This record gives sequence, C-alpha cells and structure tokens, in this order.
Amino acid sequence: MKTWALMDRLLMLLIPMAGKKEAPSRGHRAWAEINLTHLRHNAAELKRVLPPQSRIMAVVKANAYGHGSLEAARELSREGIAHFAVAEIGEGIALRKHGVRGDILVLGYTSPERAPELARYRLTQTMVSREYGEALNAYGVKLNVHVKIDTGMNRLGVPCHDPHSIMACYRFSHLNVTGTFSHLSMSDSLGQAETRFTQQQLDRFELAIGQLREAGIDPGLVHIQSSYGILNYPEVSCDLVRPGIALYGLLSREEDEVRTKADLRPVLSLRSVVTQVKEVKAGDPVGYGRNFIPSCDLRIATVSIGYADGIPRSLSEHGGYVLIRGQRARIVGSICMDQLTVNVTSIAGVRQGDPVTLIGQDGAETITAGQIAARCGTVANEILSRLGSRLERVYRYD
Repeated sequence: MKTWALMDRLLMLLIPMAGKKEAPSRGHRAWAEINLTHLRHNAAELKRVLPPQSRIMAVVKANAYGHGSLEAARELSREGIAHFAVAEIGEGIALRKHGVRGDILVLGYTSPERAPELARYRLTQTMVSREYGEALNAYGVKLNVHVKIDTGMNRLGVPCHDPHSIMACYRFSHLNVTGTFSHLSMSDSLGQAETRFTQQQLDRFELAIGQLREAGIDPGLVHIQSSYGILNYPEVSCDLVRPGIALYGLLSREEDEVRTKADLRPVLSLRSVVTQVKEVKAGDPVGYGRNFIPSCDLRIATVSIGYADGIPRSLSEHGGYVLIRGQRARIVGSICMDQLTVNVTSIAGVRQGDPVTLIGQDGAETITAGQIAARCGTVANEILSRLGSRLERVYRYD
C-alpha cells in the first residue's frame, strides 16, 4: 500500500479519537471548542433542503472559518462529502499533505508559475479569465480547472456577455474543465431590488450554460449557490452547492431572513480563563491610554485573550461582555493584544482559573458570533475567520 494511503487510514483513526476530547488539557490560556456533531447535523440539514441531485462542496477556506480546515474536511468526508473549496493554493496543499482526498477547488487566483504544484497535489484551479487560462496552459501541465463566469459581481470570472471568450476556456489542450460556476453577490437579501438582481444573475448563468451545451461543450459540474443561495433559492438545481457560514451553523447577520428554514446549530464556542482578580479604586485607570476610569470602587478580572487571538479591539467600545459563572461581565478598558479586562464586581467568588466564555453558552446566558459582529459593524464570517492560530482547537462530539 502506498505511503499516502497508509497515512490517510491512520489519520482517519486518530482524528475521531481527538474529537472525543471533552475539554482542553490544563494550562491553555484560550481555546475554541468545535462541536463535530453540530457540523454533521448542519451538513445533513443543508442536504435536506436541496434537490436530491445537488451535492455539497464544503467551503473550508480560512481554516474552515476558524474551525480547523483539516478536522472539518475529514469529518465531512466521513459524512460522504467529496468536494471541498479553499481560497488559495497553500490551503489546498495543506489538506492534501494531511491526507484529505476528493476534489479540492482553489477558488482564487494562483500564479501560473505554480501550475506544477497544482498538478502534483491534484488541486482543481479556478480559471478566472481567458487570458489566465492561456497562461496556465502555456506551462504544458495537465490540470483540472473550473471556469468561473462573472454574472454581475465584477470580481473574478469571464464576463457572461462574452460567449466567445467563455467557449475558448474549454479548448485549452492541457486544461481539463471539470466544472463551471459563478457567485451570487446579493442572495443574502430578500429585498425587491436585491431579489431582482439575483434572479438576473441566475438567468445569465443559465443562459451561459445553455450556450455551452448548444455548442456541444460539456460544462462539467455546475454550481452558483453559496450559503444564502441555498437558503433563499433552494429550488435552483445545480450539481454542487458551496455552503460556508451556514455549514458552521450561522448566518452572516442574525437579523437576516431566509426563505428556507433550516435547523442550523453553531459549531464553535470560544473560551479563556481568568488570570488575575484585583480591586480597583475609584479614579484609578484601567488599561492602555487610561481609557477607562471607574467612578466607584470595582473588582476587575484580567482574561488571557486579546485581539491577536481574533477579538475585535473595538468590542470594548460597543458594550461587549463575556460570561463568567453564568453571568455577564462587561469588558472595560482597551482590549490588548493578548489580554482584556472585565468588571466582575457583581459576580461573587470570581477567582484565578475560572473559565470565561466569549462565544457560546454558560448557564442560561449565551453569546453568539453574530451578536459580536453586530456590535462591531461586521458579519459573523469575519469574527470566526479572524480567530488566531495560537488558539487551541478542541474537538468533541455531543
């Protein structure tokens, strides 16, 4: 048996064992708990709302939105998912080196100079333009590619109104086109104008695919829906769908309405610990810049997590809080690179070593990534994907 196959079988055995770990070993300063049962559940829910012929291409870019790309890909592989999407070649190579099989699509641009690496690691590259296809083809390396058609987002892709250039992408001698796709830019909104534009994109894509087939060109696997495309346009019948944020149990914004109700369950919780508790007198400043000066005596707890771990520095300015002993503790003072401080005056018995929840549930209280995103004027996708590499990832099953 080949070495890579032996490694693949070994990893398949080891990772479930790691997934049963219920809590981090003692001494971790901050960690993310990843519920693999919820990940499996979300994949099943998304499959449930889709046409039977539509298969999932799991988006595991940006370290699987902070959840751990290797562990997420391997868990989803065990659920029968055989297609994955990454943003850039390095992410795809890392998955291959750790034994992830199936098709891995690189959604973004890869320098043509790296064509031999794309071939070596059996990665499928997005053809972002006709000219890019020419450059890839010139290296003389046999590659699988998906052609991206720009239907109105004006980011990457061959313009949908240029059928001559689109068809040319399927005629390169060294490039094997195994798929054709586009991306919806407004499928997260159900407003009248937004819905009209999304339908226009869908119509443009359908027209382009029809023109290819009429010309005797096989477009390969066809896909256009990401998370909101699935939830708002589940009736669209494609070979693949590309869920990202929904696969991890969230919407980008909690207030978003979607046409299809799916029981999505958050996969990630974020924890840290109290490292010190001290009494602070009225008038004594806390943290950098003397940005917080209490008007009365307080008890302040320092927590070992900061913006280098992915906590938005602005969270303290927008009413951010954490959970300690099932109660809310307001963040006070500037969030530092590695630490933050919270007011625990009203929480009895807080001491060094107490667990702190930044995302997740503690008792009857819950903080979601969406709530943090709303406070900071962004989306849950950013809050999760910015979680730092020095955070321990702890995998478990319910």
